[in-house]
Amino acid sequence: MSQWKQIQQLDIKFLEQVDYFYDDNFPMELRQVLANWIESQDWETASNHESMATVLFNNFLIQLERQCSQEQNFLHRHNLKRIFHQIQVKYKTNPLHMAAVICNCLREERRILSTASMQEQGPLEKSMQNSATLEKLKVLDNKVAVIRSSVQMLDQGVKYLEDMQDDFDFRYKTLQLRDPVERNSLTMKQEVTTLQEILNRLDFKRKEILSKIADVIKEIDTLISSQLNPELKEWKRRQQIACIGGPVLIGLDQLQNWFTLTAQSLFQIKRQLDKLGELILKVTYESDPIPLQRPQMEEQVKYLIYHLIKSSFVVEKQPCMPTHPQKPLIIKTQVQFTTKVRYEPQLPLEAVTNQKISKLTLLIFACRNRQFFILTNNTKVMDVEESTGCLSVEFRHLTCSLPLVVISNVSQLPGGWASVMWYNLLTDDPKNLGFFSNPLRASWSQLSEVLSWQFSSFAGRGLNKEQLNMLGDKLLGQHASYNDCQVSWSKFWKENIPGKSFSFWLWLDSILDLIKKHLLPVWIDGYIMGFVSKEMERALLKEKEPGTFLLRFSESHLGGITFTWVEQDENGEPKFISVEPYTKNRLNALPIADIIRDYKVIADGVVPENPLKFLYPDIPKDEAFGKHYNSQQNKGLISANLYLSQILSDPNKPYFNGKLIYSDFR
Repeated sequence: MSQWKQIQQLDIKFLEQVDYFYDDNFPMELRQVLANWIESQDWETASNHESMATVLFNNFLIQLERQCSQEQNFLHRHNLKRIFHQIQVKYKTNPLHMAAVICNCLREERRILSTASMQEQGPLEKSMQNSATLEKLKVLDNKVAVIRSSVQMLDQGVKYLEDMQDDFDFRYKTLQLRDPVERNSLTMKQEVTTLQEILNRLDFKRKEILSKIADVIKEIDTLISSQLNPELKEWKRRQQIACIGGPVLIGLDQLQNWFTLTAQSLFQIKRQLDKLGELILKVTYESDPIPLQRPQMEEQVKYLIYHLIKSSFVVEKQPCMPTHPQKPLIIKTQVQFTTKVRYEPQLPLEAVTNQKISKLTLLIFACRNRQFFILTNNTKVMDVEESTGCLSVEFRHLTCSLPLVVISNVSQLPGGWASVMWYNLLTDDPKNLGFFSNPLRASWSQLSEVLSWQFSSFAGRGLNKEQLNMLGDKLLGQHASYNDCQVSWSKFWKENIPGKSFSFWLWLDSILDLIKKHLLPVWIDGYIMGFVSKEMERALLKEKEPGTFLLRFSESHLGGITFTWVEQDENGEPKFISVEPYTKNRLNALPIADIIRDYKVIADGVVPENPLKFLYPDIPKDEAFGKHYNSQQNKGLISANLYLSQILSDPNKPYFNGKLIYSDFR
């Protein structure tokens, strides 16, 4: 089943995550109509090679144009043509960007599929879900709606007050125009009494409306401080977790809606206070409550607007190099990066704010047409996105991000990413720049979840409980329970594994790289057991049919994969045969599926045979790997006899009970 069909069968909560990362950069309509073709291309490689990206871009346009011509539905055809022209203009000069965007979408789909397939959730993912439960969202929705309704009612109250004042003003001016000789008449006295009663009611209504405005301002203040700001803080924490491979980040659109409605309420109250200011220019009196209370309320409203705007300017997508979209917050010198910021309230407004960002300062001017001009050497315009309606801008040279790791060579990526993971796992303080002077320890339950995320994010399939237990053994030694064990930063990254010349993370990162570049289809299918000790390997294979084998990652090599199969000796006892690990250099020449298909053992002049028959536990080899075979089998062994004498004299070649393991020579 294609990846896209699997996506469409997910529950709604996962489909909402998919919906999040499809936007104008790569509309979901294209993913739908070109699903099979898109999945058959190597976007990962293309995102790093301009010539290949250009070829794929041109082929993409050809496929899309063909789809447009075949579409029978007039509306669908119209939309596809519009998207065709948008994509053509957007990526014509930068096909690498398109390849990176599509590659990232496919990777995120695999990560969501992996998350959906895992029966157990770790503590971090559970906490991320608990922070945004449906009930909590309903409460906040209701609170914002109640405030919005109260502000609308205030509009009616101010209008009623204005009408009452107009009535008073008219009566008062009419009374002033009366003949002075009538002032002592009974009728005149009755009119004065009536006028005084109206003024008393006017005074009462002014006090009432001011009291109601004060109550609503207090409610908004409480909403912002006790609900909106904490919710934004939790979203930023979820963003940290998403940056290190955690659940796909959602919820910003909902936050934007709350911020927008709250900002609209504040601006509406400001207009109401302005109207009250206009009223006292026409009618005022001794102990008039408006000039006494209005100035303080105006200051409160301005304060709340300022802080709402200040807090709602967020980094939607953290800085990332286009060549490493799955490793944000790592920047290489002399390499451009991109980031995306969003201003949440959707309001036509005039405002000037200063936002201090790291060592840089942005001066942001909001214009009535809702464009933000960023005054830096590289001018940026914050536009309204069609898909979300929010104000956003993408930067290549400027950001207010989480702390970054700056590297000068790609060889520093493993250490940089280890630092990013450790920091964002253990602290939610974006200004904790002294974190690594005395780094916190991580519990194994936290760390194991993040490690599984690395495999689901980078390779489309997370780790199961057994695989994580093996990693726990590797890092901590054997324990009855790992959950309460603490792991130090030094043990994770700096210290070498006992007896090895590399650290735990360097070993694991090299495996991730090997999967990503050479083993991805087989790993996604679940045919690589991967993390299993030699002892467990033998325990699993000893009762199996001869020729049963499993694939595991080498513990002695960086970035190596090996396989072991079981045979029976002359006494019927099981014996286990392993091969020298295959590393990226060997897998560059021959894919792992073809190696397994063509593997041969030469012994004592016997006709070479393939000892690999069943993938553990009992899957026929061709059934498991057949769809990954190259179309042309390497039938010849390239004259084994020519190499045999040379190989037999080579002490570095692996021998097992007098048999020569023969697979490298094609």
